[in-house]
Parts: sequence; structure tokens; C-alpha cells
Amino acid sequence: MADGKTIKIKLVRSPICTPTKHKVIVESLGLKTMNRTVTRPDTPGFRGMVAKIPHLLKIVE
Repeated sequence: MADGKTIKIKLVRSPICTPTKHKVIVESLGLKTMNRTVTRPDTPGFRGMVAKIPHLLKIVE
């Protein structure tokens, strides 16, 4: 993590009618409302969380 790479993640769809596991992932990423963008370190852990719910998120360049 010394390289300082980060990714920006944006919530583009509502997690209301999704399984509980998906809601927990959205919360753990720090996303609370629609169209909110957060910056997280580009680690395999965060990439894995994004890969679990690609239909709800978008990686902003």
C-alpha cells in the first residue's frame, strides 16, 4: 500500500431489494446514498467486494 493507489467507487443502484449480504458489502464500503462516491485503497480486498456486487456499483476513473 506504499504505492498509494486508490479507486473511486460510486453507488449507482439502490440496494433496497437485494440480499442482506449485498447490503452489508455496500455499508462496509462506506456508501450510504445513491450517487455517492468514496475513495478506497486499491487492494484485493476492496476489489473483491466490488466484484461481488458489480450491478450496484461503478468504478469511476
